[in-house]
Amino acid sequence: MEIIDSDLAHYLSLTCDPEPSLLAEVDRETHVKETMPHMLSGHYQGRLLSFISHLLQPKSILEIGTFTGYASLCLAEGLAPDGVLHTIDINAELHDRVRQYFDRSPYAEQINYHIGEALQVIPTLRETFDLVFIDADKKNNANYYELVLPKVRRGGLILIDNVLWKGKITQEHADKQTALIQQLNTSIAKDKRVQKLILPVRDGIFLIRKC
Repeated sequence: MEIIDSDLAHYLSLTCDPEPSLLAEVDRETHVKETMPHMLSGHYQGRLLSFISHLLQPKSILEIGTFTGYASLCLAEGLAPDGVLHTIDINAELHDRVRQYFDRSPYAEQINYHIGEALQVIPTLRETFDLVFIDADKKNNANYYELVLPKVRRGGLILIDNVLWKGKITQEHADKQTALIQQLNTSIAKDKRVQKLILPVRDGIFLIRKC
């Protein structure tokens, strides 16, 4: 089930800023070489991530779930000149290809690429983050959220991807994966530590601001 039909999705991509050439290459190669290319953020969502990052001009970004680096590069576009982006992924097989994308970008020296279990890597990071993007294994989203919230500055943002789960989020008799996302959304909706709303962009992004 698609939240937005393909014609409207195409129109949205035509009315935002164009996709940088390196990102277009990442998109193409991901669709050719990966078995689950839909995990890539893509043009429109990528421009949203870039837009939010530019608004914040963050000095420190954390991304949980690198995949092929598309969202990482979008988020890096708004970094302060002395800013740093930490991105974490468990798939070591993608490391060399993703690292060469980073190295070809203007942000090569600002991106710290960690391979490992995010739940183990996050506690080793000493920064206070301005912006966090969570887009990894959905079963751990609640754990990631609770782990990063104390590390986010007051007024900082947490973005969680795939929270509408192809529209299945409204199902009464949900499968286990959908039920986990329903529980996460309900928990965050009741969390008085943050302001929050879901953006119906692509597969749904929870936009969360720490009070």
